[in-house]
Amino acid sequence: MPDTIEIGLGREARRGYHLDDIALVPTRRTRGSSVVSTSWQIDAHTFDLPLVAAPSDAVVSPASALEIERLGGLAVLNGEGLWTRYADPSDALARIAKDGGEGTSLLQRLYEPPVSEELLTQRVTELRSSGVRVAVRLSPQHTVALSPALLRAGVDMLVIQGTVISAEHVATDDAAEQALNLKTFLADLDIPVIVGGCTNYQTALHLMRTGAAGVIVGYGAHSGSTTHSALGIEVPMATAIADAAAARRAYLDETGGRYVHLIAYGDMSTGGDIAKALVCGADAVMLGEPLAVAIDAPGGGRYWDPTASHPRVPRSELVDLAVDLPDRPTLDEVLVGPTSDASGERNLFGSVRRVMAKCGYSSVKEFQKAELIVVGS
Repeated sequence: MPDTIEIGLGREARRGYHLDDIALVPTRRTRGSSVVSTSWQIDAHTFDLPLVAAPSDAVVSPASALEIERLGGLAVLNGEGLWTRYADPSDALARIAKDGGEGTSLLQRLYEPPVSEELLTQRVTELRSSGVRVAVRLSPQHTVALSPALLRAGVDMLVIQGTVISAEHVATDDAAEQALNLKTFLADLDIPVIVGGCTNYQTALHLMRTGAAGVIVGYGAHSGSTTHSALGIEVPMATAIADAAAARRAYLDETGGRYVHLIAYGDMSTGGDIAKALVCGADAVMLGEPLAVAIDAPGGGRYWDPTASHPRVPRSELVDLAVDLPDRPTLDEVLVGPTSDASGERNLFGSVRRVMAKCGYSSVKEFQKAELIVVGS
């Protein structure tokens, strides 16, 4: 039975657990790290790391996408970001790196120009010519309008992502928004589509029934997130991932074996956080802020996500991570090491390989069976 608490007469609430509230328990024989595989496959695409780089302009550019692919991950370009609003976004990125205390208002001004379909097509062409798998994120509100240009350009994977999305987006009177029914939209596509975020069992199951190849769990909570304050929404990631994994098992039974990948997004900054997300049931993780510290990241040591520039209700802030650090790490050091930093925030997937070996598992799918214990209050 779900763990519920009475918060008042006739009103109950479920107890949720964050990743910090749980820990791994090694219970099997150990293995050498050399026999551990962190590879992940979605549809026909195989990656050495269970990593999806978040669609933040602070993390993914055409140049950094090439580095992320080289290191074994999947980079997702923000189709509604600076790279599709400006032919050359370097001036905009330099202003963000300097900031000057403007923060959110600066981001709102820089993201005012409309998305250009011509630039959207051009970015896909640039990515394809560099040899990377091309994944682009669109918001549910603009998927109907912008996806035809992406599909014509030959995108390999489409990511439809909002803070929280449903199987059907109900449009407003805003002419820029068009109704999106995911089930009918995905039925006509022959490329894998990842959708999200979701926060519970029922929404995850509904999104799986649309035909999506992957479902994002969480909304990308990070040190600058204000979604809890602005909207009252918070996602205890351990519980949310476990709920979505239960929905996946139900969907497997319902369909006779169709597997939908779960991608955990939010509240992860160390290798230990990533490992716990995988054990809770995720197949891969989406990382934004942990990668933005790298010297190769286009944000210049700052991080922001797409919600930070919302013109009416921004739900995160511009975060200064490493602007003044003299020794910012490379993406190599952040993702696969080696490193001399013992915080767990660098060589993220080296840490994951090590804990998989300590727990006795040789693949991510096997690792999902590892034992967990609650350590929080």
